[in-house]
Amino acid sequence: MFSWIKRRRRRKLLKEPFPEEWRSYLDEVRLYGQLSPEERLQLENALRIIVAEKHWEECGGMEISDEVKVVIAALAAIPLINLRHDYYRNVMSILVYPDTFKVPDRQTRTGGIVSEGSTSTLGLASMQGPIVLAWDAVRRGNENAEDGRNVVLHEFAHKLDMLDRFADGAPPLGTRQQYRAWARIMHEEYDYLREQTRKGRRTLIDKYGATNPAEFFAVATEHFFEQPRQMRRKHEELYGLLVEYFGQDPAGR
Repeated sequence: MFSWIKRRRRRKLLKEPFPEEWRSYLDEVRLYGQLSPEERLQLENALRIIVAEKHWEECGGMEISDEVKVVIAALAAIPLINLRHDYYRNVMSILVYPDTFKVPDRQTRTGGIVSEGSTSTLGLASMQGPIVLAWDAVRRGNENAEDGRNVVLHEFAHKLDMLDRFADGAPPLGTRQQYRAWARIMHEEYDYLREQTRKGRRTLIDKYGATNPAEFFAVATEHFFEQPRQMRRKHEELYGLLVEYFGQDPAGR
């Protein structure tokens, strides 16, 4: 019953003309300019539903304008092009701060001593929680679409990963063969990054990806969309794996 109502509401929304005042905001999204006409239409449809269905919450004095919603939703929609999806059904709310925000940090140290504090961060995605973003980081990542750093792509990649209720670096896949290929290639690439990071060597993939498999997938997603040619050249198998998953070939654009 609820699925039918949701589909009906979405069809009605997409029959309406795309808001012309949003075009100028889309022009700010550098990755949007690289898409084909068909891909742009998919993105525009997805972003309209994301804007309409998610609860947008202002934090830390932030004012959420149409520009904020459109830019964030457009970046979140890029991985959805050609991907079977339900518009991030595990994201109910998107919280936006004007800049860096703090999250609680609880650590157990040697001897059982527990320390409480906070950590500054630019983005956050938790299993049962919302997406939290710092707007200044969103804008920086959007202005430079070739540095492999985009907080929106990163945090929404986590939510794709979490669709199977596990944050393990492996989003839901179609077949056993895909899972086997994913496990092998991701494991090899993750171990390679960890080893290079341990040795202090420079790598294309940001060393933050060596934190754990979930972070590796999120970081790899950033590089896949922002530095596809470099990834294809230096990490051919990893690039091919992500091409198969996302159904996109950014390097071919």
